[in-house]
Amino acid sequence: MTRPLQSPRRILLAALVSVCGLCCALLPPSVQAVQNLPTLGDAARESLPPLMECKLGEEVMHDIRRDPDYMNDAPLLEYLNNFGWTLVAARPEVRGEAAFDFFFFAVRDPALNAFALPGGFIGVHSGLILAAQSESELASVLAHEIGHVAQHHIARMLGGQKQDSMIALASMLLGALALRGSGDVGAAVMMGGTGVAMQRQLNFSRDAEREADRIGLSILDSGGFDTSGMVAFFGRLQTASRNYSEVIPPYLLTHPLTTERIADIEARIREQRYRQRVDSLDFQLIRARVRVLQDDTEQGRREAQYAFDAQLKLHTKQHIVAAKYGMALLAFKRQDYRSAEELLNQAVAAAAPARQSLVLTDLGIEIMLANKREAEALKLVQQAQLQFPLSRGFAHQYARVLIASKRLTEATSYLREQAQLYRKDADVQELLARAYSAQGRRALQHMALAESYVLTGSVPAALDQLRIARNSPDAGFYDQSMIDARERELQERWKEEVKAAKE
Repeated sequence: MTRPLQSPRRILLAALVSVCGLCCALLPPSVQAVQNLPTLGDAARESLPPLMECKLGEEVMHDIRRDPDYMNDAPLLEYLNNFGWTLVAARPEVRGEAAFDFFFFAVRDPALNAFALPGGFIGVHSGLILAAQSESELASVLAHEIGHVAQHHIARMLGGQKQDSMIALASMLLGALALRGSGDVGAAVMMGGTGVAMQRQLNFSRDAEREADRIGLSILDSGGFDTSGMVAFFGRLQTASRNYSEVIPPYLLTHPLTTERIADIEARIREQRYRQRVDSLDFQLIRARVRVLQDDTEQGRREAQYAFDAQLKLHTKQHIVAAKYGMALLAFKRQDYRSAEELLNQAVAAAAPARQSLVLTDLGIEIMLANKREAEALKLVQQAQLQFPLSRGFAHQYARVLIASKRLTEATSYLREQAQLYRKDADVQELLARAYSAQGRRALQHMALAESYVLTGSVPAALDQLRIARNSPDAGFYDQSMIDARERELQERWKEEVKAAKE
């Protein structure tokens, strides 16, 4: 996911994620309990302690969040994290002694793939979300990646690779990344590593996959998901690889035992009682949303419209609701707000009497804001906050509605509280800067922007904002003191980062 990285330190980071990154989680082959898995050796733990895993994961995420293919979309992130944490709650012990705060996100890429980063960051490609035909299939992917994190596969890799060249590991990841643009280039890059080291890494990867599979199936079983859906999903992926043999799918790079895994999982679930799980409405709505967001070109929108037209012909309630919603989102993207509202109302009517949907409500608020109907938007978002009190998306929308309604004092007060409660939320700082800007409070505006840049890993940009804040005509003595203290702290932090990048 991350771009080709230049510094030795960045290349090392890329190598670190190569074990559990770029692996499509698919077929857990065992229902053995998590406590029966092998424990990590002391050497592995010393190589990369859990707290260091978190730090490494956060640093890689800084790069990912700056990538234009990172899907920073509130409803999508909300759904993935609510769904992902349902899986974590099924087996809470996967958080480990470091109590990893798992974060689930999506990247814009048609490839069928998913990956895990150290510290509990789990990414899934938009193409895989569209390929999943049920929530049980999507759950099989995320549960497998949770297994990678739970078993500290990064630390274990470091413990076993002390005599191997890290460049060989980096070449595997860079080759997989290159495959997104050219299969020939990717294969050439991957062949550049040391053969022995690559083979040892592949062997470790197979063992890591088996461990992650075992945990993944345990999570699915405890969470009440249909395990048989994994076979169907994996079979479709295998068929796709045969139909397009000239293109090596990313999951085959780290899942070379396709046939064996299918046979193994079929044997293991044969004696299990069939369990059907009804998908949530939001699953189909999110798939429709991803279909629109994956390609915002005119051709991409035409293809999405064609897919929604075909979906309407399925004549099932959820598919009709999702298709109407997708068409409404397409109209909204074209700034045809009247058609968007009509189509959304049709989706809401078709969904009744289902409970209120976070995804449907979000688009309704966006349409009202676009139509300058702030009073209606405020009423709707307040109702949404009562129904979804933990939603970060609706918290952000509430602030945006307050700003659009010129209720700036309320907006700044609310956002300051949010900034104290959610200290890692860069969007809150950006909204706070917008509220200060509307009030003409330039110093505070740029100080808030500086904090948003810090949270996204852009320390130099944050320092630039602090310099602008210092020179603002409304910067008082207290503001100047805060700016000076924060600038010294960030300058020291940037020096450390530059030094580490050269090592």
